[in-house]
Amino acid sequence: MVREGDYRSVRQHAWRKMTIIACLWSLLLYSFISAFIQPTTAFATEATNTTETTEGSTDGQSAPSTGDNFLGLQVFSAFLIEAETGQVLYEYNADQPWEPASMVKMMTEYLVLEAISQGKFDWDSIVVISKKAASTGGSGQLLAEGHKYRVRDLFNQMSIYSSNDASVALAEFVAGTEELFVDMMNEKAKEFGLSEYAHFSNATGLPRDLYGDFAPNTTGTNQFTARDAAKIAQRLLHDHPEILEFSSKPQEYRREGDTSTELMNNWNRMLESWIPIGNLYAKMYAYEGLDGLKTGHTNTAGYNFTGTAVRNGLRLISVVMKTENEDMRFGETRKLLDYGFNNFEKRTVIVAKTEMEQLPSVKIKRGKALEVPLVTQSGLELIMKKDETNDVLDITAETVDEELLVAPINQGDVLGTLTVKYGKDVVHTINLVAAEDVDKAGWFTLFLRAIGNFFKDIWNSILNIF
Repeated sequence: MVREGDYRSVRQHAWRKMTIIACLWSLLLYSFISAFIQPTTAFATEATNTTETTEGSTDGQSAPSTGDNFLGLQVFSAFLIEAETGQVLYEYNADQPWEPASMVKMMTEYLVLEAISQGKFDWDSIVVISKKAASTGGSGQLLAEGHKYRVRDLFNQMSIYSSNDASVALAEFVAGTEELFVDMMNEKAKEFGLSEYAHFSNATGLPRDLYGDFAPNTTGTNQFTARDAAKIAQRLLHDHPEILEFSSKPQEYRREGDTSTELMNNWNRMLESWIPIGNLYAKMYAYEGLDGLKTGHTNTAGYNFTGTAVRNGLRLISVVMKTENEDMRFGETRKLLDYGFNNFEKRTVIVAKTEMEQLPSVKIKRGKALEVPLVTQSGLELIMKKDETNDVLDITAETVDEELLVAPINQGDVLGTLTVKYGKDVVHTINLVAAEDVDKAGWFTLFLRAIGNFFKDIWNSILNIF
């Protein structure tokens, strides 16, 4: 005969077993349903090979800066960048506007080269010289009204001899009038992201009074900052590298190759190409690797110069504004370039298609594989000081939103980002992409995985009940 206490014990034990079984089936059913209900997701897509870059230098509007003139340059302003990235290597008073004089012609050169690249005319197109162009004073004064010149000859005169008359002739040929060409210059300045101070009033850089009766009907005066000058030069070199074919010539005849016409000497005395000629410029100023870009001088502007030089694959752009004389213009430029080449180098800090320790892989939901390895989509080169190691770089990584980490995954899908910081201003972001495909798992695999995860997570808890 079963005692009442024994009956109560049996009943409690049976109730406990029924409760456990009910919980077990509920959790199992929940896991099963979770394995198959797909959330609404936006799948990761293969991105193009791009790198977002913030240089704190030549991109966009810059905050006013003065910089520490630790080189002791005797200039109003100075600026030095690496040409490809725009990374700033030195700056002094770089955001203060000044009269650029003939450095304005860098924008004129850009618009002429752009028109040629767009097929509007070619180097052999003929330009008839207007009365206004022939009457333009200052450097040049080689043209006569009604004479005909090839575009190439006028471009030589503008870029080598800084000819104002040739600049006006080309401006009229491109836009119809110098006034319309000035409108194009100012529109291009906005496109380049030049400073709020940047303004063009003519195609030459001449003060208005030197135009005489033929001054263009425009407003304001020519002005921009040293940083602006570097931006224009950078775009000129990047978009139209053929400019170096002209700017690197130490000499050229008024009509190219015609020895019966005047021989023009380049106002850029620092050209390396002076060395074979062996004249005074070769001895006093010529600089290894220097092949451009544009001088500028008026009595009010002083002596300005935007230079560019390349050594061992590293191209620099330098700007000095308002030096006292020609010797100082080139001497201060030499100091800037020496500082850049002696202290900086181009270094590969991230290799493309490489696994990074900061985020070697990510977990994937509902895939045949539980995780996928990541590699860099592109590489990264930085301009770094020669005495610095890569330890100074701050490298971090993060995954994309969790909803994107769901199978199927295709090789090349962007699943994370790598951020590389160098100093306070240089920041690069590189995509981290899937190194291989991850197929979506079948329902049976997901079901077995759900059961396994279920028992793994709750087994110890069940044992504690008894």
